[in-house]
Amino acid sequence: MDGFRDKTATAQRDDSTASLRRIGVIDIPDAAGSSFDHGIFDPKSRRVFIAHTARSTVEVIDPLAGSHTITLSGFPGCAGAVADDGDILVTNRGAASVAWLDAETLATRAVYETGARPNGAAIVKRLALGIVACIGDEREQPTLQAFRLGGGRTTSLDLPGRPRWCVTDAVAERLFLCIREPSMILVASLPDLSPLAQWRLPSGGAHGLDIDHARGRLYAACDDAELVEVDSQSGKVTNVWPIAGPPDVTFFNPVTGNVHVAIGEPGVVETINPVSGRRLQTVTAADAHTTVLVPPDRLYVISAVHGGVLVLADS
Repeated sequence: MDGFRDKTATAQRDDSTASLRRIGVIDIPDAAGSSFDHGIFDPKSRRVFIAHTARSTVEVIDPLAGSHTITLSGFPGCAGAVADDGDILVTNRGAASVAWLDAETLATRAVYETGARPNGAAIVKRLALGIVACIGDEREQPTLQAFRLGGGRTTSLDLPGRPRWCVTDAVAERLFLCIREPSMILVASLPDLSPLAQWRLPSGGAHGLDIDHARGRLYAACDDAELVEVDSQSGKVTNVWPIAGPPDVTFFNPVTGNVHVAIGEPGVVETINPVSGRRLQTVTAADAHTTVLVPPDRLYVISAVHGGVLVLADS
């Protein structure tokens, strides 16, 4: 990863008991003073796609080179990106639409209309299925929508509150969606979005979400400054950990077993290993609330203060 800027300036003591080890910074054009949202790593293209919300662009990063590749325009108020085997979905919150991209050619394959303010999303390539959770507005209530990539029927489910992030199970039979208030994980079947369950959480403001497929555990980071572990079969709460503040993006790393929670204020990443109980806190920067997990051992923290991507080693 020779493309990193300021390796020596950003390096901390190599003491993983204190924090995640800082590797360097990847510059992103026009990042200073800007704002970003969800990003994702695509294993097929080996690229990272980051929603640059303030510029209505998608930033593409090459992790191997440690450098910014290209800026893709035309994604109004983009709120996030998700990937599956070379297919990318980008939610355009400013245009009530979702864009379907080819991760290798970087071409936009199609743009689909959605409900107002699309937010969390998921994609299942083998089912040719895209899913988007829409916040709604004064005219539309929150909805969860599923559509066939390439065209076809759209299915919609009315939601009991504002949706946040969502994930699917390993076999893509169920979707798990965080609802802010009442704070819960809503469970729906795929591909038809039939409602299956509403699992209330003991902490308010369910927000970031990821899943450990091997252990069958969901990790919901909540605005009330707690990370809640939930059994993905029964909905039983199996653990709760305090965190430093209201969270946003949450990733589980199946290689290290760590859960990483980005917290924009005060600007830290909380790292919790649910099995060992080990906890770390890594100082990042103010408003660095979004991250990307790059397997096997890199956590990208998107930080306007750093002018791009702060790269941490999850080892």
